[in-house]
Amino acid sequence: MPKLQSLGFEVVRIGEDWSQQEVDATVAAYFEMLLLEAKQEKFYKSERNEALRQILTARSKASVELKHQNISAVLHGMDLPFISGYKPRGNSQLLLRKVVQKFILDNGDLVGHVVDALEEVKAPGEKQFRAVLVDAPAIELVMQVQSGAPRIRLPRKIDFAAKDRANRQLGRIGEQWVLGYEQQRLQDAGLADLFQRVDWVSDRLGDGAGYDILSYDSAEKPRYIEVKTTNGAHTSAFIISRNELEFSQESGDAFHLYRVFQFRAAPKLYMLHGDVSKQLHLEPIDYRASFRRVAA
Repeated sequence: MPKLQSLGFEVVRIGEDWSQQEVDATVAAYFEMLLLEAKQEKFYKSERNEALRQILTARSKASVELKHQNISAVLHGMDLPFISGYKPRGNSQLLLRKVVQKFILDNGDLVGHVVDALEEVKAPGEKQFRAVLVDAPAIELVMQVQSGAPRIRLPRKIDFAAKDRANRQLGRIGEQWVLGYEQQRLQDAGLADLFQRVDWVSDRLGDGAGYDILSYDSAEKPRYIEVKTTNGAHTSAFIISRNELEFSQESGDAFHLYRVFQFRAAPKLYMLHGDVSKQLHLEPIDYRASFRRVAA
């Protein structure tokens, strides 16, 4: 191998597991990029890739990118943010999953900064409503991070009142953006007159209707729109209420869930039509506690 390298050849090891030192360095480099992306600070993945390979042992650019995609998959499986440019890709080695878990536990403040930055309420600088519609993510099998292990929790000091305000503000400006999208959509369809009938229901009446915006596909065909907005990536998880779920089942194809993502930088969205329980993996996360028991 040294002889080939001295002649200018790039020697790439195939099928050989990464060492502890290599994985530690790769995970640390990944989180540096993740924090920069969350803060919307510019960086070049190719330059970071090249710098990382200087301290690895004969790893190719492609193998480093694959390892970063593996890290994204681990984070995605833990419902944590990941670098949008590295689409999650499974089949990661056990060592990598353990190192990612340890890094998160040892660097709770850094992970907290990433989450906080991604929750920042900031409207997009340029409101562009064309060419933003993309396909919804496909449901994929995600490898369990560590069988039988306790769930990783990240304690951090949170101003819950401020967080609630931020979430509501982000949701509100996301709904405002969708109103603009609907105006553009109706104009492009030659139905500009119907925009006067579009109703921002959640703003006028508050939450609880099961949807946020009433729009139209035709004068006789309503479109009930529930808006979910995030600064995160395409496949970011989101919360849907029981009321919204039931309304999607009751309304059929008239129900549209608009998932707006990458909102701060360049908003994009995908749509889910009809009963969302048939299109999403739904996991219960909260319980209502009372001293009543339903009789059998």
